[in-house]
Amino acid sequence: MLLDTPSCDFDWQAPDFILNDFDGVSHKMSDYMGENGLLIAFICNHCPYVLAIADRLAADAKDLQDQGIGVLAVMSNDYTYVPSDSPANMKLFSQKYGFSFPYLVDEGQSVGKTYGAVCTPDFFGFNAKGDLQYRGRLDSAAMGDPTGRTRELVVAMTQIAKTGQGPRQQTPSMGCSIKWS
Repeated sequence: MLLDTPSCDFDWQAPDFILNDFDGVSHKMSDYMGENGLLIAFICNHCPYVLAIADRLAADAKDLQDQGIGVLAVMSNDYTYVPSDSPANMKLFSQKYGFSFPYLVDEGQSVGKTYGAVCTPDFFGFNAKGDLQYRGRLDSAAMGDPTGRTRELVVAMTQIAKTGQGPRQQTPSMGCSIKWS
């Protein structure tokens, strides 16, 4: 089912969490809060919307990390229902696209529910104080040709890093529904 994300709830405070990556290594969200903020991307392996942007997400995330912005990806789907989203497949997906950030398993789906994630991809951009400032899409290309795309997420996160405030005009992300158990 195709869904649009809700608009940004500016200044909503990011709750801390600890999740394991696909190898079972624990990661605490607050440890990734960069000096210039944090991006949390709710993604999965099978969604055609995520597949369409995975290369661009990997490249844009690296650019954000180079700016001192932390990046985490969270997979909240029930992978017993969608086996292609299993931790073993998350590892393969991360390697295939060259992710430079942790890709975490939300085993009990509590993080996805707490954050109000609704689809994959669903992007949450926080300033250095942990206040939500972006809840939009990756770029203007969506599932289309990325030539000439506007890198909306990178532009927004760069603004957040510099000013602490996100753009007031944001285009919601669009994707497949999270598969809740």
